[in-house]
Amino acid sequence: MTGAIVSARGVSVGYGLHPVVIDLDLDVGPGEVVALLGPNGAGKTTTLLTLAGELSPAEGEVLFDGERTNAPLHRRASRGLGFITEERSVFTSLSTMDNLRAGRADPELALALFPELRARLGVRGGLLSGGEQQMVTLGRALARKPRVLLADELSLGLAPLVVRRLLEAIREAALRGCGVLIVEQHARQALEYADRAYVMRRGRIVLSGSADELRGRLDEIEDAYLTDAPLTS
Repeated sequence: MTGAIVSARGVSVGYGLHPVVIDLDLDVGPGEVVALLGPNGAGKTTTLLTLAGELSPAEGEVLFDGERTNAPLHRRASRGLGFITEERSVFTSLSTMDNLRAGRADPELALALFPELRARLGVRGGLLSGGEQQMVTLGRALARKPRVLLADELSLGLAPLVVRRLLEAIREAALRGCGVLIVEQHARQALEYADRAYVMRRGRIVLSGSADELRGRLDEIEDAYLTDAPLTS
């Protein structure tokens, strides 16, 4: 993709001698939501960690603004990369307001995305519900106005209504020009909000296309999660 913010070219990465991601090609451009789909153990989280600079490829390269990078996460963050892990990153002893202020984020920008948090600003992070904690995490990340956001399993363990609120916020961020890569197991809900998607299995991309194209193959994709049936491009 021309003008991609973050790209992978021929990336293979693993832990020790065990390959987890193999020959990965992937792009995330400005203003688009890209979903990375696949079953547990497919290599999705490892992909995000590599794009974020937490893991180094054994082969291939990661590009930022079209230039190869080996920079660690904090340096990629200084260039506009945001990264949300699957573990909710709230400070349990701090108030919601102080959580939103953390990392030099503008709390008003976060509250514009999630106004339901206004009634909870004085509540300690550890006393928030799981959905509220994830709103704090995502709101704080988007309040920093990243150029590209990598988000791992935002929906994990959350009610459908909360998941919808999170994905709506991501869609709104994309409308303002942020490129977003979301890792999801739940293909159906991810494809409602994504522009494009990649399907990963056993460390490889086995299918990619527009969200419209892949919505037409949802049953096939979801069956492949369970049965390991082959997907044809």
